[in-house]
Amino acid sequence: MSLKRLTVAVIVSVCAFAAFATAQKNEVSGIVGRTFISDQVITTSTFSDNKLHFGSGLTFEGNYARRVLDGALLSLSLEVPFVFSPDEDLHLHTNPVSADYRSFFVTPAARLNAFSASAVSPWVSVGGGFGYFRGSTAIPTNTRSTTTGVFQVGGGLDVRLIRKFSLRVEARDFWSGVPGLGVTTDQSRQHNLFVAAGVVWHF
Repeated sequence: MSLKRLTVAVIVSVCAFAAFATAQKNEVSGIVGRTFISDQVITTSTFSDNKLHFGSGLTFEGNYARRVLDGALLSLSLEVPFVFSPDEDLHLHTNPVSADYRSFFVTPAARLNAFSASAVSPWVSVGGGFGYFRGSTAIPTNTRSTTTGVFQVGGGLDVRLIRKFSLRVEARDFWSGVPGLGVTTDQSRQHNLFVAAGVVWHF
């Protein structure tokens, strides 16, 4: 099965599961943090420092989830995290302001919470979807836009605040293809590590 068909199958499955779920416990969250990406070696570079460096871009997440299974110890929710990084900087030591790009990730996922009825609830999340990269005008036009399949795995902690609101801290790794940057690097995929905190509204 191709990556595109697998992505479509994941999205359809999550939507169908949510539509027939009997639980009516929903949540919406707003999260703000940073995305960290490891350096990549430019294979065609002749400079001694041939690494492409990524900045730690300010990143935003909006997330809708519905709880579909609820137990005394564990609960299962289906979630759709949407993650947007508006300005991911790129540079070399020889050219500190070379280019930048923005990225979007949408990865429907299953999230397993422990002690979900208590004040403190740790969780893990696994899912997959797609990502989109759009480079600045400093990147050649023919490589400026890239769409890629994405695998997401993450974990975090929800701490109940008042009534229907919780504080969330989380880390998610979006394993994606590489953006089209106009250079050839030693990587065909990259880890986009998102570390953040925000507020969850339960309803």
